[in-house]
Amino acid sequence: MRFLLVDRITAIETGKRASAVKSVSLTEDFFEHHFPDHPIMPGVLITECMVQLADWLLREQRNFESVGLPSAFESVKFHNLVRPGDQLVLDVELTSNDDGKYQFKGQATCNQQVVAVARFTMHLIPAEDLQPAEESRRLFAILRSY
Repeated sequence: MRFLLVDRITAIETGKRASAVKSVSLTEDFFEHHFPDHPIMPGVLITECMVQLADWLLREQRNFESVGLPSAFESVKFHNLVRPGDQLVLDVELTSNDDGKYQFKGQATCNQQVVAVARFTMHLIPAEDLQPAEESRRLFAILRSY
């Protein structure tokens, strides 16, 4: 089972861009150790939210027959902290597709303030290597239905 961080996909423009939200709750496992007295969402998980959203954009474009995996991070910058009770607004845009390398720029905001920005590259693998296409379609429908 995949570890899903994106709660809801709010918009998708096939093959171009997508938006989503992640509601951050104190009950999330990572807050137990990061940091118990001053909980802060780890930056790597904020980045993972953007990667997961980019993956859904690629899956939808490829009829859920492929899965996108990150292969490089060109840049990642963090600007603000994310705490329990915050809601991340995530945006990713496909900036180029060069020989099977899909380059994205992503941004996470909270309360209309930029939390993180990233530029990263993803590649595709067949969906059956990780998750059946039908299961991907089912999860995508749930993420889009809220």
